[in-house]
Amino acid sequence: MVGEAANASDAVTLAAQLHPDVVLMDIGMLGMSSFEATRLMRKERPETRVIFLSMYDDEDYLAECVEMGASGYILKESPAEQLITAVREVHRGGSFLSPRLLSRLVNDFRLQGRGPMRQPRFGTLTKREREILKMLAEGKSVKEIATGFDLSVKTVEAHKFNLMRKLDIHNKAQLVQYAIQKKIIRLQEPVYS
Repeated sequence: MVGEAANASDAVTLAAQLHPDVVLMDIGMLGMSSFEATRLMRKERPETRVIFLSMYDDEDYLAECVEMGASGYILKESPAEQLITAVREVHRGGSFLSPRLLSRLVNDFRLQGRGPMRQPRFGTLTKREREILKMLAEGKSVKEIATGFDLSVKTVEAHKFNLMRKLDIHNKAQLVQYAIQKKIIRLQEPVYS
């Protein structure tokens, strides 16, 4: 049986009704995060296998997907044959990774130990640290963040310290640069009138 959902929350409901063998999950669905939806689906039915469909060939997204129990990660720009291969491979109990991302991971692995350490992963941050990272990068002050989350300034400062330590970031400019690079925030296009 085949189903299609408009958002991640509906996908969880539909998966509970249809009991699919394989779910093709868009990484950028509306509403509930696709990661949370996958976690819920896999908790309800561990035998359901999930392939993430993404426009991001980013190792942090891949790490997050694997952490949530995904069996595959394929780029949206991939040819249809690759998508079919991914579904078949995952259905058989295997895993599938877009060749372009796999190639990059292999190259990164080869380079390990020959140069500077790889950039720390976004996936090592807690949910709260990610939220605070986003707000800091958007220009919010520690006091504004504390008020928004109903936390003490000291608690927000501790989260800020931890996330900057984990990401090896030493100032606000690096933090903003990291957030843009990892698509946590997006630069607004100027509007001309």
